[in-house]
Amino acid sequence: MLSTGALRAHLLAARLAGPVATSREVSLRSYRLFAARDPRVTLGLDPERGWGERELLELMADRCGVSDDPAHVSGPDVIDPERTVAGLDAFAVRLADAAARRAPVLFGTGHPHRLIGFYAALADALSSAGCPVLTPAQGRCIDITTRFGVRTYNLDYVRGVALVREPGAGVAGGGTGAHSHSPLPVRVALEAAAAGCGPVPELVVGDHGWVCGAGQLGIEAIGLADTDDPALFVGEAEGRVSVAVPLDDAVRSAYYLPLTRYVLNRACLSQ
Repeated sequence: MLSTGALRAHLLAARLAGPVATSREVSLRSYRLFAARDPRVTLGLDPERGWGERELLELMADRCGVSDDPAHVSGPDVIDPERTVAGLDAFAVRLADAAARRAPVLFGTGHPHRLIGFYAALADALSSAGCPVLTPAQGRCIDITTRFGVRTYNLDYVRGVALVREPGAGVAGGGTGAHSHSPLPVRVALEAAAAGCGPVPELVVGDHGWVCGAGQLGIEAIGLADTDDPALFVGEAEGRVSVAVPLDDAVRSAYYLPLTRYVLNRACLSQ
């Protein structure tokens, strides 16, 4: 069992919390874009009310531990490790509840290069606990607007975790896929699940558009979010995201392994 103290030390050593790689400039830019309801950062969430830049900064200070000083405009951003630990504890509670109910679960990530291992271990544990881990719409083509224009991606699953990949980019079911913020993949997956003969997910686990897109549609969603992802924390504040865990979502994949062990132990899902 990884102790809370050991986890906190790991978060700081791996720069998952404390001073992180995400810059203050990038975070503030995201808050400006979110305040303007730019879909690149709302991630499928339709906020219930207007959020100004100052309100977003105060929210992110409360939920993540970033500085609430608007005059602080440069340097690395900061995540409070205590808030990360508290988020992981709440995350584990939701997983334990899903396992107790044997609820159907959908996993999806826009950070496959970094987070596939984290989510896949959780998917394995929930599957062993009797939860159906869903893979709807596998192979479906999705047109996603990117900074390079509209690109077509294929929805795929690796070890039970959804991702998107460019056509021809590796073998289906293998590789790591593309980085994506879009909510379109989760909408396609949920539509396919609802239209099929199998269950629809009662819980969506992931990041970016997977969490916000599911939460916007009224499905319980939990996930990980960096300081430049205000949408998940707004969704949490407005009651459409159950848990948003503040941490750097783009460090080396191996650095998430202790978090996996901690969450599974807290959820009583260790194998």
